[in-house]
Amino acid sequence: MILGVGTDLANIDRISGVLERHGDRFRNRVFTKTEQRKSERRKDVAGTYAKRWAAKEACSKALGTGLRMGISWKDMSVSNLSTGQPVMSVTGWAKERLNSMTPDGYTATIHVSLTDDHPWAQAFVLIEAQPLP
Repeated sequence: MILGVGTDLANIDRISGVLERHGDRFRNRVFTKTEQRKSERRKDVAGTYAKRWAAKEACSKALGTGLRMGISWKDMSVSNLSTGQPVMSVTGWAKERLNSMTPDGYTATIHVSLTDDHPWAQAFVLIEAQPLP
């Protein structure tokens, strides 16, 4: 069963400008160390950050809260499997929210898809509940 859906569109040039103006203050407020390492070693640094920004926005929407009710930017984190597939993990209040919306006898899976076509970065998040075995 689907518990939540969220999408977001981010402007890569806008994120690039924020990175230039605020640098580490912005990076450390919004992105985990894992996300920062991934973004900083990519050719398109701003585009990689923009996709992760969009993923966090989309995840907060799928959780049904947006970025309010106590969710921190770092409570949502995008990493990649060895195949390159992005995965979203949640901690803190975002994890509490996910647990509260997951029915008894089910486990929640967060699916995330990222794409970009300069100047846009887009993310789509779907939260699915699957019956426990």
